Amino acid sequence: MHVLILGGTGEARRLAELLTGRALRVTSSLAGRVAAPRLPPGEVRIGGFGGADGLAAWLREREVDAVVDATHPFAGTISFNAALAAAATRVPLLALRRPGWVPGEGDDWHEAGSLEDAATLLPALGRRVFLTTGRMGLAAFADLDDLWFLVRSVDAPEPPHPARMEVLLDRGPFSLAGERELLLRHRIDVVVTKDSGGAATAPKLAAARQAGVPVVVVRRPPVPEGVPTVAEPEQAVRWLTDVRDQGSFPDAG
Repeated sequence: MHVLILGGTGEARRLAELLTGRALRVTSSLAGRVAAPRLPPGEVRIGGFGGADGLAAWLREREVDAVVDATHPFAGTISFNAALAAAATRVPLLALRRPGWVPGEGDDWHEAGSLEDAATLLPALGRRVFLTTGRMGLAAFADLDDLWFLVRSVDAPEPPHPARMEVLLDRGPFSLAGERELLLRHRIDVVVTKDSGGAATAPKLAAARQAGVPVVVVRRPPVPEGVPTVAEPEQAVRWLTDVRDQGSFPDAG
């Protein structure tokens, strides 16, 4: 049985680890947007497929029996291409998505539908922005010349980006103590984040709550309609077992 994991996340690496040693061929595919990605065990390919048609051709040529879309919750294009390719080839597809964050008591969250929507909210919320949405999409904030940005990303961003900006190159997981110190040292008065979910980068939310700093949260795009979804790698393993045993399209229950 050949399993393709569309990866790049901690959940994808964990799934590859759980499948190691089983009677499976596992290929993990990474988009290649990070210069030095953390590689999972097993076969790894890096780069795009050439859209839905290219992915469908790859599935046929490599005789893939199941696909697990364990990409970042905001990697919307590949998720929809995967849904189209799976439908065209009749290959079972599962989405592995970590749960989104939920505001708690004391949180001052402001939801936005996109990075552009987040940018429109900022002038009314603060002047010193901790931007934790990664290096992609900074053009949405490039015209906010009156604001100062601390941009944290794994790799250095490229223009267009805000004129008044300091870049912090770092990779999670982050600690609560570290996030509190960062907000204080840079006098941050508003945080911007995508609803990525997970524990690795969640401490910034707790630090903002404790400091009384508002947070703009960009909502994640939906999983393509009709694609079963699980939240944990262990659930994905059980789904793959059903695919192997049933040779069909099991649900995620």
